[in-house]
Amino acid sequence: MTFPPVARIAYRHLDVDGVRVFYRESLPERPDAPVLLLLHGFPSASHQFRRLIDALGGRYRLIAPDYPGFGHTEAPAGFTYSFDRLADVTEGFVERLGLTRFVMYVFDFGAPVGFRLATRHPEWIAGLVVQNGNAYEEGLSAGAREFVALRPGQAGAEETIRGLLTLEGTRGQYETGTADPELVSPDGWTLDQHFLDLPGRKEAQVALAFDYRSNVERYAEWQAWLREHTPPTLIVWGARDPFFPEPGARAYLRDLPGAELHLFDTGHFALEEHLPEIAPLIARFLDRTDT
Repeated sequence: MTFPPVARIAYRHLDVDGVRVFYRESLPERPDAPVLLLLHGFPSASHQFRRLIDALGGRYRLIAPDYPGFGHTEAPAGFTYSFDRLADVTEGFVERLGLTRFVMYVFDFGAPVGFRLATRHPEWIAGLVVQNGNAYEEGLSAGAREFVALRPGQAGAEETIRGLLTLEGTRGQYETGTADPELVSPDGWTLDQHFLDLPGRKEAQVALAFDYRSNVERYAEWQAWLREHTPPTLIVWGARDPFFPEPGARAYLRDLPGAELHLFDTGHFALEEHLPEIAPLIARFLDRTDT
């Protein structure tokens, strides 16, 4: 019996303008293996991709950084938490690694970070894997619209945000919309909560929540980029996501009619419940994408 190669994974840090960026990187057998940059979401970090890296890292070079304010990355005191700054650090991270051409996996917060990278450096993007990473108004649920409308100083706004940063709120992001919660490991939300409870982390998340409106304001710009550059795109979407529902997945087809779309009967963290179906789709996509 022949087994697929088991991934060897390195856990590293890299300094980007005073930010000590932690990242996971698979070490495939082929030195010229296709590169997949994995951009995580809220309230998680690169660990959300651990099983995907195990599954595909023996054949492909998978790289997953933690943003400032997330996971093991350490930002200096006074760091400004905004999506522009997360993109700045991620851009510097890519440049420091010497990456010049890669497929980009965008999930949740990874979409606004990744699309900022794409509009700054279209030559970097060989293709997109979009997993519940929204770029369309119709991809915002009613609850998400209410969240985006929160403003600093508004009565109850900060309390609403902080309610998501509790263990109950974090666990709910993993389990809401799933068909079988027993397939969702508790390790994800407990590790996320560990990081959220570190000094200063909740304040960072509040700042990013108030800045989320800057992403919605750029949707038209990102859609124009998609139409102009038409990157090969694989869309894998948890259709019962309470934040970014199914219409957000289908909306991409307006600007990318050649995109490949797969919907799954699960919630926001689709990899937790459907990795066995999604990993082969990503492998086939990487094999036919020119990196």
